[in-house]
Amino acid sequence: MNRVKTKLFPQWLIHLAALTPLLWLAGVFLIDGWGINPIQYLEKRSGDYALVLLLASLACTPLRFITNSARFTQFRKPLGLYAFAYAALHLLLFVGLDYGFTWDEIIPLVLNKTYLWFGLAAFVLLLLLAVTSTQGWQRRLKKNWQRLHTLVYLTGGLVVLHFALSIKGNIFKLSGEVFWPLISMIVLSILLLIRLKPIRSALRRLHR
Repeated sequence: MNRVKTKLFPQWLIHLAALTPLLWLAGVFLIDGWGINPIQYLEKRSGDYALVLLLASLACTPLRFITNSARFTQFRKPLGLYAFAYAALHLLLFVGLDYGFTWDEIIPLVLNKTYLWFGLAAFVLLLLLAVTSTQGWQRRLKKNWQRLHTLVYLTGGLVVLHFALSIKGNIFKLSGEVFWPLISMIVLSILLLIRLKPIRSALRRLHR
């Protein structure tokens, strides 16, 4: 019985942490509202939460290498699915509430805004990864399933670029509101570097 509780508690903690932003948004609305442009506020917050949860999902494997503990891998899937859920909410707010599904306005806007290209590509990949995240798809795809899900690293890069190019500033010239996009780029770079074979080998030697 204790063993079951020990195994399940972190999963519940992940669900609680991932759903807390929704409770926070509800609390902000009840206390002070969502500002003069609530749709834009919700778009920004849902996008931020999707990015944070995706980076948290990408951090699970590096944490396994660093700690030499496989327990972190159980968090990877739920965090990734929650990242997709917030990304879907982000997209729905944009096309539904912001533009009212007016496709003759949305399509030209997407074609003329580079950051929207990155965002849309990232969402398509997240959708593909979410749909194929089940054990049934894992059995069907076999070895190809692992190859397919390495696209999550490309997805992370696309989301960070979408975020960096959507802010009021220039991330490449370090001007304007670049602090959080820069932090997300650094975090993603570190997570990817830890996965490199020489660093993984060094971590194994350190644990020995």
